[in-house]
Amino acid sequence: MNLNKILEPAKTIAIGGHVRPDGDCVGSCMAMYQYIQNNYPDKEVDVFLEEIPSTFYRIKGTDEILHEIDESKHYDLFIVLDCGDTGRLEFSVPLFVSAGHTLCIDHHVSNICFAQDNYVVPDASSTSELVYNLIDKDKITKEIAEALYLGIVHDTGVFQYSCAGPSTFRAAAELLETGIDAADLIMDTFYEKSYARMQIFGRALVESFLFMEGKCIVSYIRKKVMDFYGVKPKDLDGIVSQLRNTRGVEVAIFMYELDQNVFKVSLRSGNEVDVSKIAGYFGGGGHEKASGVTMTGTPQDILNNLAERIDEQLKGQA
Repeated sequence: MNLNKILEPAKTIAIGGHVRPDGDCVGSCMAMYQYIQNNYPDKEVDVFLEEIPSTFYRIKGTDEILHEIDESKHYDLFIVLDCGDTGRLEFSVPLFVSAGHTLCIDHHVSNICFAQDNYVVPDASSTSELVYNLIDKDKITKEIAEALYLGIVHDTGVFQYSCAGPSTFRAAAELLETGIDAADLIMDTFYEKSYARMQIFGRALVESFLFMEGKCIVSYIRKKVMDFYGVKPKDLDGIVSQLRNTRGVEVAIFMYELDQNVFKVSLRSGNEVDVSKIAGYFGGGGHEKASGVTMTGTPQDILNNLAERIDEQLKGQA
């Protein structure tokens, strides 16, 4: 795909990503935003995202992110990043629908290629790595490199997930050559947590339990508990991955309540279960080893429904 060929005709460009933006969503969006601003100063470009974690404010341009839209405005081009379908765009969907042209860059296996142009590579480590592949390498500034490195780090778990292949490490090495402080970036945005986050993290682990003969682990947090600790959904990042680190566990499930008996469910797996198929069955999506879905019911009801699908795959491996 020739990104510059798509960018050149557009005078007005909108960039959007998925709800509850994570590191890869923010990193890929801000890298694209900076790239267009730097190399096409005659173009008007805006980024539309929900509120982002404060630790991501270090990325250049994040103070210019827009959280509301003007539905009367129409863009020549809408670029969707790290998002598998229009439902995940939420508030910026009207701008996508009315845009003269649309482009989607993504690495989710559940992506339905809903834009006019689609650059979807499910085997890629992150959308940030895909943006790195598309932009001119000699035009990657230190600030763009920091945004891309943020995205790669967060979607690979600091290079420990299987999605981090040789191309990922080559991209990371070249981004490091711009002079970014990788150690500080990783500590500041990935490892360091507030005291409240550490408390809720600890509670989720303490209250977790094993089932299916130790093959699965689950934990859930009610909204009233989140309110008690003063945390928001973005503060719960990393819990499901830590649960997955439990010895002998194939599938980790973490649920937090969005509204009365409405839960956001995060799934992580090892080598035996494709959680994207499970999430997809219930209307969600994601990757083979990392997916999510929103489900309604008590935690027990939701767990029973998920367990049935997990058991089908585990038995298929026997």
